[in-house]
Amino acid sequence: MPPSEDAALLMQIVERHLKGMALTMHPDYPDEDWGFSAQQAVEELLKALIVLGDERPPLTHELRPLAAMARQLLSDDLLNLQVYAVEARYRPGPFPLPTSREALRREIEAFQAQVGQQLAAQQRLEQDETA
Repeated sequence: MPPSEDAALLMQIVERHLKGMALTMHPDYPDEDWGFSAQQAVEELLKALIVLGDERPPLTHELRPLAAMARQLLSDDLLNLQVYAVEARYRPGPFPLPTSREALRREIEAFQAQVGQQLAAQQRLEQDETA
């Protein structure tokens, strides 16, 4: 499977997480659950970048090493979502979000757009190679 196909599958998962985040913006929805979806979206975007670089992403939820492997600088707010991968799911809270849901969603959507552009460029390159 070409890198763009693997990355496109990861982008579909990101879209699902973002849709869930959009539907759960109500402040009564637990930060821990919302943060998990946000962390997962960032993780999958990083893995998509790794795949687009024709590398295999490691089996980890850790954002820092994934960002390093993807050669992607992440804001502190996105890096601080790490706690939601495991700790916030299995320990009593509270685990407040590093910033507002809206700000996090905007930042993740901007990251999604950036990865989407790289995916589109890779797809064009792969099409040119097969033509």
